[in-house]
Amino acid sequence: MSLPRIALTAGDPAGIGPEIVAKAAADPAVRAVCEPVIFATTPATPFPIGEVSAVAGQAAYDTIVSAVAAARRGDVDAIATAPINKLAFAQAGLPWKGHTDLLAHLCGVDRVAMLFHAPQLKVVLITVHVPLREVAALLTPDLVAHTIRLTAASLSQFGIARPRLALAGLNPHAGESGLLGTEDDLVLAPAVAAARAADLDIQGPIPADTVFVRASRGEFDCVLACYHDQGLIPVKLLAFGQAVNVTIGLPIIRTSVDHGTAFDIAGRGVADAGSMIEAVKLAAKMATGKVRLKPDATLK
Repeated sequence: MSLPRIALTAGDPAGIGPEIVAKAAADPAVRAVCEPVIFATTPATPFPIGEVSAVAGQAAYDTIVSAVAAARRGDVDAIATAPINKLAFAQAGLPWKGHTDLLAHLCGVDRVAMLFHAPQLKVVLITVHVPLREVAALLTPDLVAHTIRLTAASLSQFGIARPRLALAGLNPHAGESGLLGTEDDLVLAPAVAAARAADLDIQGPIPADTVFVRASRGEFDCVLACYHDQGLIPVKLLAFGQAVNVTIGLPIIRTSVDHGTAFDIAGRGVADAGSMIEAVKLAAKMATGKVRLKPDATLK
């Protein structure tokens, strides 16, 4: 059987993306499981390496658009993306804050989520790239409930038939019965109760200062985090360079690295391609296993 074709997008050309993509494409472990296909856009206008620029942001966008189109046509079986820079996107006049919302737009789906997949811990983010002061207002019962269902469905496609989920509390001590905030009792707890009534195995809200420890020790298959840093700090502490970002809810397979553009070392040839290699290998595994993270019609 032929190996799956995996698109490797070079990300922001001013960062380490082109370097780690080239290293990953040449890695024997990658070439053993897939045929890597590099997607990159060379801007006509010069741009500075290691600096934010509109030119580089536009090039990164164009590369992603090309790769997604190839995936939707079936020319490639999955996409593994190198990092982009959100400020470069903004300077290029692009309205998306990152890969996740851009991919949802390009694939025509309303809701997706970021799942960070690591040997020690799996985490799904309910809200992503938003200011911390806006998180509480964005955590609606509908969003939380939808993300719980999407997570359960997607982990089932990873081979976990009945995933054991945990929802991290938003406030210290999960609100301490309303003393330290009401969102845990008024928003998170009802969403968990509804999910349990639908026969999903989930506990919470559980105080965030303990739930990730419990998950890393094997008590839960995945933790749903309320906001970006709540989920990413434990993942990167335990598995930086090993974790892979998987976008769940798309009609295509997309994985990515767990780090940024690293402008400070761009162009020096010293970037660690470990996370990119893991992202490509996971994408190949998913493609080979015919794992398609398609949004369930009941989740819309």
